[in-house]
Order: sequence, then C-alpha cells, then structure tokens
Amino acid sequence: MSELVTGEAVALELRPARLPSRALAVLLDLIVVMAVYIAVTVAVVAASASLDDAAQVALSIALFLLVLVGGPIAVETLSHGRSLGKLAVGLRVVRDDGGPIRFRHALVRGAIGVVEILLTFGVVACIASLVSARGRRLGDVFAGTLVVRERIPVAPSGFVPPPPPWLAGRFSELDLSAVPDGLWLAIRQYLTRMHQLDPQVGSAMAERLAADLATRTGAPAPRDVPPGAYLAAVVQERQARESRRAFGGVTAGAVPSPAVVPGPGAGAQGGHAYPGVRPTAPPSPRPLSEESSDGPRPSSARPEDRPASGFVPPA
Repeated sequence: MSELVTGEAVALELRPARLPSRALAVLLDLIVVMAVYIAVTVAVVAASASLDDAAQVALSIALFLLVLVGGPIAVETLSHGRSLGKLAVGLRVVRDDGGPIRFRHALVRGAIGVVEILLTFGVVACIASLVSARGRRLGDVFAGTLVVRERIPVAPSGFVPPPPPWLAGRFSELDLSAVPDGLWLAIRQYLTRMHQLDPQVGSAMAERLAADLATRTGAPAPRDVPPGAYLAAVVQERQARESRRAFGGVTAGAVPSPAVVPGPGAGAQGGHAYPGVRPTAPPSPRPLSEESSDGPRPSSARPEDRPASGFVPPA
C-alpha cells in the first residue's frame, strides 16, 4: 500500500500495480495495437501500390507513429489512464497525487514507451519496474505517473471470538490510550486466525502480543488469565468504550435486565430503541374521585350538578 498526498493535503492509500499484472496489461494492449496496425497497413499498401518507394516508406513511418505510438496515447488520454489491457486486468494510470492523467502525461509515457517497450522488447521496462519501489517504469518516472490497482479483492472480515463470561468487565479501568492502531490490528488478526495456527506458534504469538499490550497499558497481564483470553477481553473492552462513545453512553449489544425490559406496547408509549435503557413510563391517571376541585367531576355526579358548557346540541 502506497500513501500519496494530494494538493489538498489529503492522504490517499493506493495499491501500486506490480510487474506481472502490468506485463499482462501491456501484452493485451500490444495484441490489440498490432492487430489494428496490420489491418491498417494492409489497407494502405493495397491503396498505395502505384506510389514510388519513397512515398511508401513515408507512409510506413506515418502508420508506425500514428498507430503504435499515437493510438495508445490517445486511448490513455480519452479514458483517463484506462487502456483496454488495463481495463481488463483492473489497472489504471494516475498522477503522483492520485488525480487523473492528462495528454502531456500520456504523451511522455507513450514516447518513452517506444524505447523501453517496443524497441527493447520490454527489457528496460521490466528492469525499471523491478528496481522501483512502486513498480514504475521510466515513462512513469518522467511523466510523474503511477499505475495502481482499481479492483482490489476484499477479504471477508474475520469473526473475533468473545472472551469467557467471567472476564466481562474485568478490564474496565485499563488505560488503552497509548495502544497504537498497529497493535490493535495485530491482535485482531491473531484472534480471527488463532484456530488456524499451530498450537505452539499461536501460544507464542499470544504471549508476545499480551506482553506488548501490557507494556502499552502500563498494567501487567494477569497470571490467572490465558494470553488469548486476555487479548479477547481487552479487545471487547475497547469495543464497548467505542460503542459508548458513539451511542452516547449506551453500549451496543447490551442485554437489558428483566427489570428494565419494556412490556407490551412500550414502543407505542415512546420507549427507547436501544436495549438497556429504561423507558419512560407514562404517568398513571389518578382516579376521578381524587381530582382537585378544578379538575373534572366524578362520573357519578348528577347532570344538574355539572357546570354548563354553553354548548347547545342540535335539535
């Protein structure tokens, strides 16, 4: 993964294309270009058979420049770095800052590509790509471009197993602010793959990660807790803190106690959608007999004792 910084100081993470994928894309492009070049050459030779030798040589040079050089430049310019071969493999040419290329970038790449790809049969391009840290050939170096992968396979995220129930809340006072993101990523990768590792290798890895985590938190790892369970419990504690921070103090996935489980119809009364939050129960109405003198009269009052409302029913 390569980090590029745009003109707006935005860091972009791009995956540079390596030599095998780039070679396959160039091979596909050359097959298409050579097929077009042969077809155009046959048509032009048949149409210019009456010309002299000098004119035919001039036409051959013009066809070479227009088809083999100008064709790829025009395609990369119009497609913003996606030729037919790159489109098939899932590659794209971008600027060093991650933006789309323009005509001058495609022109420099195409002009230098004649020497390092066509005239040397790709030997110079392969050597330059192997030497470069980001797999760039000479045309990319002089043009200020980079070939990146657009279609990156996304691996399914692994399931982090929960810690034993008796470890829940044991590390709630642990200071996790000094733990770097790289260590969290290593711990998550271990927890998702610990059942696929050799027992001895997995145990050694868990002990090393637990020691690193204890060093970052400033608290020693408990001796009565296995390293793998310790790592899982700390990861769960971090997720719980992030959930409380995101949901305003409500831990996502918390199981409500029986005392706060809303009864039937609680949703209609405006109950909370988050579990574990006690819904606000509506005030129970007082009996009519306990209303104050300003409130409604009991239903048992006689009609003549009720105050007049000024409403006259229709006849």
